[in-house]
Amino acid sequence: MTTGFMSPKEVAESIVGISNKKSKLRILPMLILGMMAGVYIGFGAELYIMVTHDMSNYFGLGFAKFMGGSVFSVGLMLVVIAGAELFTGNCLMLIGPLTRNISIKGMLRNWFFVYLANFAGSLLLVIIMYYSGLWKVGNLGVGVAALKIAAGKTSISFTEAFFRGIGCNWLVCLAVWLAVAGRDSISKIFGIYFPIMAFVASGFEHSIANMYFIPMGLFLKGNVNLVNAAGLAETINNLTWSNFIIRNLVPVTLGNIIGGSLFVAGAYYLVYLRKKS
Repeated sequence: MTTGFMSPKEVAESIVGISNKKSKLRILPMLILGMMAGVYIGFGAELYIMVTHDMSNYFGLGFAKFMGGSVFSVGLMLVVIAGAELFTGNCLMLIGPLTRNISIKGMLRNWFFVYLANFAGSLLLVIIMYYSGLWKVGNLGVGVAALKIAAGKTSISFTEAFFRGIGCNWLVCLAVWLAVAGRDSISKIFGIYFPIMAFVASGFEHSIANMYFIPMGLFLKGNVNLVNAAGLAETINNLTWSNFIIRNLVPVTLGNIIGGSLFVAGAYYLVYLRKKS
C-alpha cells in the first residue's frame, strides 16, 4: 500500500540517487541552478526584513520571529519545487560517499561550484533590491532593519556563529529530507515550512541567507541618515567585508556542513544504509 509519503529508509535511499545525479551535473547547469538558489534564498531573506521590520513593536519579538521564519520558508520551497542547487541542502550529499555511490571528489566539486554560484546569486539580488529603493519603505524602516541585522550578524563571536550554523543546517537538511519524503507539492511545502520556520525563529545562522543579509547592510552603510536612524553611528565601522567573511561566513559555513552532513546524512546512513554498503 502506497502512503502519501516515503518512509525514512526510502528517503535515505532516494537521497543516494539524488546525490549521484548532483555529482554528475555539468558545470554550466550547476552554476545557473546555484545562482538561482542564491536568489531564491535571498527572496526569503528580503521578505523576512520587509515583513518583520516593525512587527515586534506591535506584536512582540517572539511573534515577529515566528512570522519571519514563516515567510522566509518560501526560499527553500522555491529551491526544492522550482528546482535549484543550494549548498546547505547539498550537505546531504555526504550520504553518497558513505555508501560509495559517488566519490568525495564529486561531492566537493558540487559543493565548491554551488557555493560560489549561491554567493553570486545572492549578490545579484542585493544589487537589485538596493537600486529598487525598497529599503526606503516604512520611512526607511526596512533599511534600518536590514542594517541592524547585518551589524548584529558580524558582531557575534566565531564560536557562536559556528554553533548557530550547526543548528541551522540540521533543520534545513531535515526540511529537505521531509520534502523528499512528500509525494506531492503540498506535502513538500508543509515538510519544508516547519523546520525552516523553526531555524529562523530560533535565530540560527544560514550561510547562504547571510550572503544576502550582510552584503545588503554593507551596501546601505554608506547612507548616513540610515546609519543614524539605526543608532549605529559608533559601531558601523565593524560592519566590513572582512568581518563578514571571517567572523560570520567562515564559521557559519563550517557549522552548516557539520549540522547537515554529520547530524542528518551521517546519522541516517548509520541507521538505514550502513549494512547495504
